Amino acid sequence: MSAAEEMIDVVDEDDRVIGRAPRGEVYARGLIHRCTFIRVRDAEGRLFVHRRTPTKLVYPSLYDLFVGGVVGAGESYEDAALREAEEELGVSGLPRPDFLFRFLYDSGGVAGKWWSSVYEVRCELPVRPQAEEVAWYAFLTEEELRERLPGAPGAWEWVPDGLAAYERLVAAPEA
Repeated sequence: MSAAEEMIDVVDEDDRVIGRAPRGEVYARGLIHRCTFIRVRDAEGRLFVHRRTPTKLVYPSLYDLFVGGVVGAGESYEDAALREAEEELGVSGLPRPDFLFRFLYDSGGVAGKWWSSVYEVRCELPVRPQAEEVAWYAFLTEEELRERLPGAPGAWEWVPDGLAAYERLVAAPEA
């Protein structure tokens, strides 16, 4: 099954499930759905950063500060966060990610709106990122990351939803 055919829950502005539809249809119709964002740190506290593959349905080839993805139909945010982190990092046996906060993101017409549940996990395992999801990756220090964020001379082009989550995280780290 392709990513566009994957069944996902459709939710309302209050994050209540109101139906199910294939992911491609949800994106095309701009329906509200659910996603997880997981900030990953290694044993030294560095942050996992990656560039998405050019085949991604949304924001292809852009850099991302989080692993994660769409919550499947009937799946909890918590289960999706662990599944997505293990899949994208190519590991098994991660601890359950810690919940940080949730917000409604509006893509401005790209693929609708999505409830974004943000988590953090420490990965002390060797990673083998999923080739279908991750074109390039590195673990960066906070300083190395700041040198690549918007406004810095060496800024990279970031996925806007991940950047929005990061900005909320930095503005209210205890959120």
